[in-house]
Amino acid sequence: MQRYFIIYKPFQVLSQFTSEGGKKCLADVFDVPKNIYPVGRLDYDSEGLLILTDDTRLNHLLLSPKHEHEREYWVQVEGSIAPQALDELTGGVTISIDGKQHTTLPCKASLFTEPPQVFERNPPIRFRKEIPVSWVSLSLVEGKNRQVRRMTAKVGFPTLRLIRYRIERLSIQGLAPGEIKELSKQEIYKGLLIQ
Repeated sequence: MQRYFIIYKPFQVLSQFTSEGGKKCLADVFDVPKNIYPVGRLDYDSEGLLILTDDTRLNHLLLSPKHEHEREYWVQVEGSIAPQALDELTGGVTISIDGKQHTTLPCKASLFTEPPQVFERNPPIRFRKEIPVSWVSLSLVEGKNRQVRRMTAKVGFPTLRLIRYRIERLSIQGLAPGEIKELSKQEIYKGLLIQ
């Protein structure tokens, strides 16, 4: 029987079960059966929702360019982000991926009027009193390498903290960093809007 888990991957943990260069990996935080692997990845310095499973079909469906799945990121950026920068993000910006120019697909970008309720990061972000920060919600259907960070940098607001809040209807709501929740196949597929 196939198994399905959602986890809140903490900051500075590799999205794999083997360590590299002394970095923490998923096996240091989560205890799951053998042959369970992450679907996709989150950068070492990003945190949030990751799906773990032994369902190879789900892995293929989620990672195939033919199937678009909306992913929402909560992004803390340096500076008071301007409405014009949000418009640029929404319309698509040109970023460099592996030395090639890539124009991002249109996405949803909005400013949090109040900082979202999130767990303190460990270690915390360096606080600088004279430099304001903003929280932005970005919802994308593509996931190029370090795309969100490249996008916010391109419009002049570097990313300080990046949390993947949800993929379609599956989210980290109710999970703390390092927590895991097992779901049924039906819950996962329904949450991801997959037939």
